[in-house]
Amino acid sequence: MSDEKAARWREERRAAAEAHGELLANRQRAESAQAQEQIDAFLRRALKVGPSPQPLTATSYDGRARYRTPLVGWYLRRDETVAIDTDGKFYVLTTPSSLAARFRGVTPAPSAPPLVIGAGGKDGESLDMSEALARVLAR
Repeated sequence: MSDEKAARWREERRAAAEAHGELLANRQRAESAQAQEQIDAFLRRALKVGPSPQPLTATSYDGRARYRTPLVGWYLRRDETVAIDTDGKFYVLTTPSSLAARFRGVTPAPSAPPLVIGAGGKDGESLDMSEALARVLAR
């Protein structure tokens, strides 16, 4: 391959990778918007008829420690590692182990809500957002 052909090929591959990345980002934004709509509908119902929100805690990555958070809301998974707060923000409630966190607690950062919680994980670990919200309402 000549240098000119190689340069053209690299440029085409770079452009294709950028386009693919943009499409993926657009799809993720659309899925997050759809998941947020489901969360908003859940909030309207849960705040009227229950269940009541509860204080949320974060778990260390190794699962040995639990840390206080300033959050109040509902856990979406039985292992209490994913939750939404009363403002409709989505949180992954896992954090590194820390001696300071045992005394001060942690403040998790919200993230974009997925349509499928745990997508790409082991079999049986993924859960549709709509199903997770329905489970909370059924409590």
